[in-house]
Amino acid sequence: MNHRGVEFTVAKTANPGVWQWQFRIGDQIKTGKTETKIDLLAIRRAQLRIDRELKAIARKTA
Repeated sequence: MNHRGVEFTVAKTANPGVWQWQFRIGDQIKTGKTETKIDLLAIRRAQLRIDRELKAIARKTA
């Protein structure tokens, strides 16, 4: 999937209701997990994390 030009993945884990996400911005790879039974909510949480990282990078370079 793509959000604001950043490719990311969200996948189910072996544990029910736990999703793993991953994305790369530049040389940094960010990974994490979120707990929800709704796939669209897991995707949205990954998108929010991407937004947070992009905002932090923008603050650093400004």
